[in-house]
Amino acid sequence: MAERECDFAPLVFRLHGGAPQVVREVLLERGWDEYDEEEQEEGDWNLYWRSSGFRKSDYENILPWQRLNHHPKMSQITRKDCLARHMRRMKIAFGTGLYDFSPAAFILPNEYTKFLGVYTRNRMTDRGKSRYWICKPVDLSRGRGIFLFEDIKDLVYDSSAIVQRYISNPLLISGYKFDLRIYVCVKSFSPLVIYMHQEGLVRFATEKYTLASLDSLYSHLTNTSINKFGMCYAMDKERVGRGCKWTMSRFRSFLHKQDINELLLWHRISNIVTLTLLTAVPCIPSSPNCLELLGFDILIDASYKPWLLEVNHSPALTLDCPADVTVKKGLINDIIDLMNYRMVDSFRQKGYCRKRTGRRYLRPNISQGFLLPKILHAPPSGNKSWNQSVSGSSSSEDTRNNTGYATCPVHPNSKSIGHEKDPQKFEEINNELGSDDLKLTTLNSTRKLHRNAPSTVCKLPSLRLHKLKAPAVPWNRVTQDRGVPPCRVGDFILTFPFNQATWKACQDQADVKAIVNEVHKLTNRLVSSFNEKERTKMESSQSIGISDKFEPLLWGPKDPPLLSKCCSLNSEVK
Repeated sequence: MAERECDFAPLVFRLHGGAPQVVREVLLERGWDEYDEEEQEEGDWNLYWRSSGFRKSDYENILPWQRLNHHPKMSQITRKDCLARHMRRMKIAFGTGLYDFSPAAFILPNEYTKFLGVYTRNRMTDRGKSRYWICKPVDLSRGRGIFLFEDIKDLVYDSSAIVQRYISNPLLISGYKFDLRIYVCVKSFSPLVIYMHQEGLVRFATEKYTLASLDSLYSHLTNTSINKFGMCYAMDKERVGRGCKWTMSRFRSFLHKQDINELLLWHRISNIVTLTLLTAVPCIPSSPNCLELLGFDILIDASYKPWLLEVNHSPALTLDCPADVTVKKGLINDIIDLMNYRMVDSFRQKGYCRKRTGRRYLRPNISQGFLLPKILHAPPSGNKSWNQSVSGSSSSEDTRNNTGYATCPVHPNSKSIGHEKDPQKFEEINNELGSDDLKLTTLNSTRKLHRNAPSTVCKLPSLRLHKLKAPAVPWNRVTQDRGVPPCRVGDFILTFPFNQATWKACQDQADVKAIVNEVHKLTNRLVSSFNEKERTKMESSQSIGISDKFEPLLWGPKDPPLLSKCCSLNSEVK
């Protein structure tokens, strides 16, 4: 079993029925304990993970040491009818040129007459040329209830549904249709903070694509829950192989062999995610200590234009094949790192009450053991501060403050930019559970020393001896997590905010118009920078930097480059 992330008290996770097994496996490997409702008090946990949404009271009563894996009201973009309404509203507000990544959609039965008018008009203007449509129930997942049609007489439905224009010219790999499952983590909606995971899944249909048979689900749908029952699922298909999934890394290799602008494609997909989530910002209330994992389904057509198909709430985390294991275990590890647990969180009620009252819970007399580092050896030459040498992913707020709680270490697999691997030796021991903004980076050797330490090391009193009280903890919900977010945590890449202007615009009441304007300006810069003249200028330039505190990366490529190296980001894009 992996070593505990906090050596004094393990963090505790709570799973609701139906929660993915991989979440339990990863957390136990990281040294967490599972919540036992018969032995532990109601609030004695750090993470509550469930597949369905939480109740309103769960958000209202969340405690400082706790995290929930859902934001409230996420159905605003995960229900197909709600998403269609928001997309239509944004197209009216900002033009179809910017929001051209969502196929035309009609909500049935309310908009049947409108759809009938569009259908009839298309038949007349196209001189009988076929147009294809896809019908989806608004609240079902995993491909259930979906069908395609060309003639309106085949449109039969018995519940609320949406009808969308079917993208009939998808990009194919050896004749097989596919889409991309992009994993997106929304850490906050106020301010809006979006991370996109570098690893994702490429999901294939298991029969070759053809419009001659619209009722062949194995040819037109890419859902694994459908294709795993197909006759060709276990067959070794040309280039695709067995099964119906690739990792994103394998897809990058495929793209690299195509004569296209890969960087621009990745950026357009990133834009789809940002512009889609912007539609929900006014509808979703701020909720501290929550985090949302979403699954964006992106289809790429034959001209390499990406399209948004849908947004999935609680994307499937089952491990059906080797690609799932590779992608999803790393994904869960990076999500836990993104939750930014602190050492005091492991003590739950006791740690926060002690922070408020100044009472001691640890009174050991240790010569050279391990509790928390308060003063370390002088940092290596060239480092600005101990904080920066320990973790470059800490926020600017971290480096400014000198008080607070110590932060729990990032998982050993984390790839946070600037993370130092050099050992740090303790000079003094903090036996008061103090300073909060120091990023705690502990070494295996130090932990082993602690385990083998004599019995003079004091243990915490059992949390079960005292009932957890209501949170009598001073906690400013408004200013929670206001520091500039790190640009990378593991394989999660920060895609929004990407500069000081967007960071300012997304605070409190988000200025959606200003944000959309910044996204549009950045896209124009990237497009213009890829012509030969601009590329030569860029390569000859010694340094193209961003004059604010952001160093954004371009999500998608194997080694994500700085946006400042992809285009000349000057004072016009800040």
